[in-house]
Amino acid sequence: MAHFTPRFLRPVFAAAILAAVSMPALAIKPFTADYQASYMGMQGAGKMTLVADGADRWKYSLAVTSPLANLRQTTVFEDNNGQWRPVSGNDTSQVLTKKQNKNATYDWAKGVATWTGDVKPERAGPIKLQPGDMDALLINLAIVRDVQAGKTTHYRMVEDGRVKELTYKIAGKEAITVGGQQKQATKVVSTQGEKETIAWVVDGMPVPARILQRDKGQDAIDLRVQAVK
Repeated sequence: MAHFTPRFLRPVFAAAILAAVSMPALAIKPFTADYQASYMGMQGAGKMTLVADGADRWKYSLAVTSPLANLRQTTVFEDNNGQWRPVSGNDTSQVLTKKQNKNATYDWAKGVATWTGDVKPERAGPIKLQPGDMDALLINLAIVRDVQAGKTTHYRMVEDGRVKELTYKIAGKEAITVGGQQKQATKVVSTQGEKETIAWVVDGMPVPARILQRDKGQDAIDLRVQAVK
């Protein structure tokens, strides 16, 4: 629940566990989730997908399209004895005429993460990895997993040549509309400076039912799930 900048889900977005307690590997299943998207007030569409990418590896993608921007993030991660850890990532964006493309490599054998593409030299790494580290996109799945399991929602995010500690606080229950039906959701909130990420988690749904990122009190990106299959 991937925090967005256009790097929307920065967590949750937006978004790695310091004390990682994971569900069994069999809990990971492929899915496709369609979202109604709003970016800077303009309506668009979003899609999340999870597909197998080899033995104990998965490819998780999020794409958002609107008249103002096309944004896409992809993370390949592995299930290492129940702990999800990123292996590689790609982040591309086009906002009006400005384009960016960034690639991440998480080398667990060497214990470092590095970045290439449209990155500043000071953001290229290497950053030393710790067990439980995740990137922003993967934290989206971890939040859903951990909220539904009643586990801790504190994460160490290694992204863009930086390390951030993220805590999602439970803000109660709230009704939310999913595919025209009312669902009860757990609302979680993470605040970093002037940025705020809010996610709504519905029991049995593998992705956030809604993800909202605010910057300086203004809505930046709002994703509302329409269907999951």
